[in-house]
Amino acid sequence: MSDPVFFSASGPLSLREIADLAGAVLPAGLDGEIAIRGAAPLESAGPDDLVYMDNAKYGQALERTRARVCLVSARFAARVPEGTLALVSREPYRGFARVLARLFPSAARPTSLFGATGVSPGSFVHPSARLEPGVVVDPGVVVGPGAEIGAETVLAAGAVIGPGTRIGRGCAIGPGASVLHTLIGNRVIIHGGARIGQDGFGFAMGAAGHLKVPQVGRVIIQDDVEIGANTTVDRGASRDTVIGEGTKIDNLVQIAHNVVIGRHCVIVAQVGISGSTTLEDYVVLGGQVGVVGHLRIGMGSQIAGSSNVNKDVPPGSRWGGTPAKPVREWFREMTTLKTLAARGRAPEDDAE
Repeated sequence: MSDPVFFSASGPLSLREIADLAGAVLPAGLDGEIAIRGAAPLESAGPDDLVYMDNAKYGQALERTRARVCLVSARFAARVPEGTLALVSREPYRGFARVLARLFPSAARPTSLFGATGVSPGSFVHPSARLEPGVVVDPGVVVGPGAEIGAETVLAAGAVIGPGTRIGRGCAIGPGASVLHTLIGNRVIIHGGARIGQDGFGFAMGAAGHLKVPQVGRVIIQDDVEIGANTTVDRGASRDTVIGEGTKIDNLVQIAHNVVIGRHCVIVAQVGISGSTTLEDYVVLGGQVGVVGHLRIGMGSQIAGSSNVNKDVPPGSRWGGTPAKPVREWFREMTTLKTLAARGRAPEDDAE
C-alpha cells in the first residue's frame, strides 16, 4: 500500500486515464470515470487501488486480490477475481509504471527535501554560476564557479556541483551527491551519495614508488540516464568516461576511468567495471559482475550475476561464470563437475 505520509497521491485517476496510460482497452459499457486513488501489491490492495500481474508465480495472489482494477497480460486475465476489473495490456508492468508516475510524481526522482522552490538562503551558489529559471537549490548545496544548471533541475540538500560542471534541464541530483568535471544532459537522475567525476585510479607503478598519473578527462552523461545511490563514476584519464543515453545504473556500482557505456544499458548493483572497457548499446550486467580493463562487450550481450569477464564478448552473447563464457558451455561444465564429484564420493559417504 502506498504510504500517504511519504508519497501523497497527486489526485485520483479515472479508469479511462489509466487505460490510456497502460495501452489497454476499456470493456464496452464500463464507466470510464470511476476513480482510482492508489496502487498496491496484489495481497494488500483495497477497493480504491490498482494492481498489476504478469508473472505466474503470483497467480494465487491474483485470485485473492481485492483491488478495484488489475493491469494484466492476456494469459492471466481469466484468473482475475469477480469484483476486480481486468484491464488487459501487452506490458502490464510498464503500464503500471506509467500510472505510478502520474499518481506519485514525487517518487519518480529525488526532490527537494524541504519542498522548496528557488535557491535556498542556506546554500552557496558562486556568483559566476548560471542557473536557468525553475532550478531548485536546497540548503547545504554548493555550486562552484562557472557551473551551469538547466531549468527545472533539483539540487537536493548537501549536493556539491563542481566548477565548470554543466547539468541539463529537468535533472535531479540527490542529497549528498557530488558532481565534478562532468557534463550532463537532460532528465538525468543521480541519487544520493553518488560520486561523479573524481579522479580515476591511475598510477605509474615502480620499485621507487607509485607515481600518481593526473586524470585530465571528463565524465559525459547523456540524456535520460539514472545513476543509483553511492555509485562512483571516475573521470577519464586522457579521454572521457562516457555513459550513453537511457542507461540505468543501480546502487553501489564502480565505473573506472575511460569506460565507455553505450545507450540503454542496464548495470545492476555491485558491478565493477575496470578502466578503458567499452560496453556497446543494450548490454546487461547482472549483480556483482566484474569486468577487467580494456575489453569490449558487444551490443545486446547479457552477463549473468557474479560472473567475471576477462576477455571480449561478441555481440548478442549470453555469458556467465568465472571466468565468464557462453552460458551453454558454463552449464555443461557445472553439470560435468557435479557428475564427477558424485562419482568421486568415498564409500562411507554413500553409506550415510
